[in-house]
Amino acid sequence: MNSRVNVHLALIHHPVMNKNRETIGSAVTNLDIHDIARMARTYGVLNYFIATPYSDQHQLVEEILQHWRDGHGARYNPARKEALAIVKLANSLAEIRETVAAQYGKSPLVVTTSALEQKNNVSYAELRDRIADGEHILLLFGTAHGLAPEIMKQADIGLPPIKGGTDYNHLSVRSASSIILDRLLGS
Repeated sequence: MNSRVNVHLALIHHPVMNKNRETIGSAVTNLDIHDIARMARTYGVLNYFIATPYSDQHQLVEEILQHWRDGHGARYNPARKEALAIVKLANSLAEIRETVAAQYGKSPLVVTTSALEQKNNVSYAELRDRIADGEHILLLFGTAHGLAPEIMKQADIGLPPIKGGTDYNHLSVRSASSIILDRLLGS
Protein backbone atom coordinates (compact mmCIF):
# COMPACT_ATOMS: atom_id res chain seq x y z
CA MET A 1 0.00 0.00 0.00
CA ASN A 2 1.45 3.37 -1.00
CA SER A 3 -1.26 5.80 0.08
CA ARG A 4 -0.44 9.38 0.92
CA VAL A 5 -2.40 11.91 2.93
CA ASN A 6 -2.70 15.66 2.42
CA VAL A 7 -0.31 16.39 5.26
CA HIS A 8 3.01 18.22 5.06
CA LEU A 9 5.48 18.61 7.95
CA ALA A 10 7.87 21.46 8.52
CA LEU A 11 10.69 21.42 11.03
CA ILE A 12 11.43 25.07 11.76
CA HIS A 13 14.97 26.00 12.80
CA HIS A 14 14.48 29.78 12.68
CA PRO A 15 12.89 31.62 14.33
CA VAL A 16 12.69 29.41 17.42
CA MET A 17 13.12 30.05 21.13
CA ASN A 18 15.99 29.20 23.43
CA LYS A 19 15.59 28.26 27.11
CA ASN A 20 15.57 31.97 28.05
CA ARG A 21 12.67 32.63 25.62
CA GLU A 22 14.95 34.56 23.24
CA THR A 23 14.56 34.17 19.48
CA ILE A 24 17.38 32.18 17.90
CA GLY A 25 18.23 29.92 14.99
CA SER A 26 19.07 26.31 15.83
CA ALA A 27 21.33 23.83 14.06
CA VAL A 28 19.98 21.02 11.91
CA THR A 29 20.71 17.56 13.30
CA ASN A 30 21.32 14.40 11.34
CA LEU A 31 18.93 12.43 13.58
CA ASP A 32 16.06 14.85 12.93
CA ILE A 33 16.57 14.56 9.18
CA HIS A 34 16.54 10.75 9.18
CA ASP A 35 14.10 9.90 11.94
CA ILE A 36 11.40 12.41 11.06
CA ALA A 37 11.64 11.48 7.36
CA ARG A 38 11.22 7.79 8.20
CA MET A 39 8.28 8.52 10.49
CA ALA A 40 6.67 10.88 7.96
CA ARG A 41 7.01 8.36 5.13
CA THR A 42 5.54 5.63 7.37
CA TYR A 43 2.40 7.75 7.90
CA GLY A 44 2.09 8.82 4.24
CA VAL A 45 3.11 12.47 4.61
CA LEU A 46 3.59 14.22 1.25
CA ASN A 47 6.50 16.55 2.12
CA TYR A 48 8.86 16.97 5.05
CA PHE A 49 10.35 20.46 4.92
CA ILE A 50 13.42 21.51 6.86
CA ALA A 51 13.39 25.29 7.22
CA THR A 52 16.52 27.26 7.97
CA PRO A 53 17.84 30.48 6.44
CA TYR A 54 21.47 29.53 7.03
CA SER A 55 23.50 28.52 3.96
CA ASP A 56 25.91 26.33 5.95
CA GLN A 57 22.94 24.36 7.29
CA HIS A 58 21.55 23.98 3.76
CA GLN A 59 24.92 22.65 2.64
CA LEU A 60 24.99 20.13 5.51
CA VAL A 61 21.47 18.87 4.73
CA GLU A 62 22.23 18.65 1.01
CA GLU A 63 25.36 16.57 1.70
CA ILE A 64 23.43 14.18 3.93
CA LEU A 65 20.57 13.88 1.44
CA GLN A 66 22.95 13.37 -1.49
CA HIS A 67 24.66 10.50 0.32
CA TRP A 68 21.39 8.71 1.09
CA ARG A 69 19.53 9.56 -2.14
CA ASP A 70 22.29 9.18 -4.76
CA GLY A 71 25.51 8.04 -3.08
CA HIS A 72 26.63 4.87 -1.36
CA GLY A 73 23.83 5.17 1.20
CA ALA A 74 21.18 4.87 -1.53
CA ARG A 75 22.54 1.48 -2.56
CA TYR A 76 23.25 0.39 1.00
CA ASN A 77 19.80 1.29 2.39
CA PRO A 78 17.04 1.73 -0.24
CA ALA A 79 14.40 2.16 2.48
CA ARG A 80 16.24 5.19 3.83
CA LYS A 81 16.49 6.55 0.28
CA GLU A 82 12.71 6.25 -0.08
CA ALA A 83 12.07 8.05 3.21
CA LEU A 84 14.51 10.86 2.43
CA ALA A 85 12.90 11.41 -0.99
CA ILE A 86 10.16 13.47 0.70
CA VAL A 87 12.63 15.86 2.38
CA LYS A 88 12.76 19.39 0.99
CA LEU A 89 14.88 22.32 2.10
CA ALA A 90 13.40 25.78 2.56
CA ASN A 91 14.56 29.13 3.88
CA SER A 92 11.36 30.09 5.68
CA LEU A 93 7.75 29.30 6.48
CA ALA A 94 6.67 31.72 3.75
CA GLU A 95 8.64 29.73 1.17
CA ILE A 96 7.08 26.46 2.38
CA ARG A 97 3.57 27.89 2.12
CA GLU A 98 4.29 29.09 -1.41
CA THR A 99 5.72 25.69 -2.40
CA VAL A 100 2.71 23.77 -1.09
CA ALA A 101 0.26 26.24 -2.67
CA ALA A 102 2.05 25.95 -6.02
CA GLN A 103 2.14 22.15 -5.81
CA TYR A 104 -1.50 21.66 -4.83
CA GLY A 105 -3.30 24.77 -6.05
CA LYS A 106 -4.21 26.24 -2.69
CA SER A 107 -2.61 27.32 0.55
CA PRO A 108 -2.47 24.72 3.30
CA LEU A 109 -4.05 25.07 6.71
CA VAL A 110 -1.08 25.97 8.94
CA VAL A 111 -1.11 24.12 12.27
CA THR A 112 1.36 24.78 15.07
CA THR A 113 2.50 22.40 17.77
CA SER A 114 3.80 23.45 21.15
CA ALA A 115 4.53 22.15 24.63
CA LEU A 116 2.57 25.22 25.81
CA GLU A 117 -1.17 25.87 25.61
CA GLN A 118 -2.19 27.96 22.61
CA LYS A 119 -5.26 30.17 22.25
CA ASN A 120 -6.33 28.77 18.89
CA ASN A 121 -6.23 25.04 19.70
CA VAL A 122 -8.45 22.47 18.03
CA SER A 123 -8.71 18.87 19.15
CA TYR A 124 -6.78 16.07 17.50
CA ALA A 125 -10.14 14.54 16.51
CA GLU A 126 -11.21 17.76 14.74
CA LEU A 127 -7.96 17.99 12.79
CA ARG A 128 -8.14 14.27 11.97
CA ASP A 129 -11.60 14.91 10.45
CA ARG A 130 -10.29 17.82 8.39
CA ILE A 131 -7.48 15.62 7.06
CA ALA A 132 -10.01 12.90 6.21
CA ASP A 133 -12.05 15.53 4.33
CA GLY A 134 -9.01 16.17 2.10
CA GLU A 135 -7.86 19.52 3.48
CA HIS A 136 -4.12 20.17 2.97
CA ILE A 137 -2.46 20.52 6.37
CA LEU A 138 0.98 21.95 7.11
CA LEU A 139 2.10 20.85 10.59
CA LEU A 140 4.83 23.02 12.11
CA PHE A 141 7.31 21.68 14.62
CA GLY A 142 9.90 23.82 16.36
CA THR A 143 13.42 22.95 17.37
CA ALA A 144 15.29 24.21 20.45
CA HIS A 145 12.58 25.30 22.93
CA GLY A 146 9.80 25.73 20.40
CA LEU A 147 8.44 27.99 17.71
CA ALA A 148 8.97 31.73 18.11
CA PRO A 149 5.92 34.00 18.54
CA GLU A 150 6.25 35.34 14.99
CA ILE A 151 5.72 31.80 13.65
CA MET A 152 2.84 31.11 16.05
CA LYS A 153 1.07 34.24 14.79
CA GLN A 154 1.17 32.92 11.21
CA ALA A 155 -0.77 29.78 12.12
CA ASP A 156 -4.42 29.18 11.41
CA ILE A 157 -4.83 26.81 14.35
CA GLY A 158 -2.78 24.91 16.92
CA LEU A 159 -2.83 21.50 18.53
CA PRO A 160 -2.93 20.89 22.28
CA PRO A 161 0.35 20.03 23.98
CA ILE A 162 1.28 16.41 24.60
CA LYS A 163 0.96 15.72 28.30
CA GLY A 164 2.64 12.79 29.95
CA GLY A 165 1.08 13.04 33.39
CA THR A 166 4.00 14.84 35.05
CA ASP A 167 5.05 18.47 35.34
CA TYR A 168 8.02 17.79 33.01
CA ASN A 169 7.22 18.55 29.38
CA HIS A 170 10.18 18.81 27.01
CA LEU A 171 10.01 16.02 24.44
CA SER A 172 12.47 15.81 21.58
CA VAL A 173 10.96 17.01 18.32
CA ARG A 174 11.37 13.48 16.95
CA SER A 175 9.27 12.04 19.78
CA ALA A 176 6.64 14.77 19.69
CA SER A 177 6.19 14.60 15.91
CA SER A 178 5.79 10.82 16.08
CA ILE A 179 3.16 11.00 18.80
CA ILE A 180 1.25 13.76 17.01
CA LEU A 181 1.28 12.00 13.64
CA ASP A 182 0.11 8.78 15.24
CA ARG A 183 -2.79 10.65 16.90
CA LEU A 184 -3.74 12.23 13.57
CA LEU A 185 -3.01 9.46 11.06
CA GLY A 186 -2.58 6.21 13.00
CA SER A 187 -4.96 3.35 12.45
